[in-house]
This record gives sequence, structure tokens and C-alpha cells, in this order.
Amino acid sequence: MVIQLKQLFDITGESKSFKYDIPLESLKQYEQYPFISPIAIDGTLVNRAGIVHLNYSVKFTMKLNCDRCLSEFNREYFYDFHHLLVRSTSQDSDEYVECPDNILNLDELAISDLILQLPSKILCSEDCKGLCHICGNNRNILDCSCS
Repeated sequence: MVIQLKQLFDITGESKSFKYDIPLESLKQYEQYPFISPIAIDGTLVNRAGIVHLNYSVKFTMKLNCDRCLSEFNREYFYDFHHLLVRSTSQDSDEYVECPDNILNLDELAISDLILQLPSKILCSEDCKGLCHICGNNRNILDCSCS
């Protein structure tokens, strides 16, 4: 979703709400991330003293494999994000998102945010027992007699 920000930048107190989905077809270029649901985005933009505050949440489901036991499972994720949008800045900082043409590509920003937020180690549960290093059985399903 591309959002025109000119009116938001120009009028202090101006706000805009949005709620939409990024469809699975648009996520094909991110095939290394196994999305099985659209990414639901819900948020607001508010101009406070010339700086536009972007607050939004994302919700999506992925089909994953556990790093310990290799079991396949689905996990739903929810994340909240906040950004400060400005037309330009002289600072080299991640604190601000520059929108020099008064345009924000929210899809790109949201996908980037959520990918950076994903855990580096994927487990089916916190107490996953993993695979037996001797016989290879999934110890969550079958207790083996290996020592």
C-alpha cells in the first residue's frame, strides 16, 4: 500500500487510519519466509508538531520446521511497530523514516520490520526435547531407551 503523506505533513493534528492485507501473491519474492496467510496490517498515522507518527501492527501465519526436532508446525505472529516519518533529515539515524516525495510504501516497510523481528531460532515449543542423537527419534513423541 502506497500512502500519500502531503496532507499529513502539512496539517498538524491530521490523522489517517488504515487496515488492509498484503496478499500471499505479493509475498512470492520472499519465498525463504514460508507465509501461509496474508499479512494483516492495522494502524494509524498522526501529525504531531510536523512529525508524522506511524503506529501499526502486523499479524500473519508461517509454516515452519523446528530447529531441534525438525517437526513441521504453523505459528501465528503478532508484532507492533512505531516509526517517525519526516520529509528529510540531516541525521543518519534509524530513528526516522525519510519520505522525501511525501510517499510511504507501507508494504516494504512492514515486511522489512517483521523480517527483522522474526526469531533466529525456531522451536515448536520452548520445552522441545529435540531428536535423539543416537537413534534419531523425535523425543517429543517417543522416549527412546538410548543412553
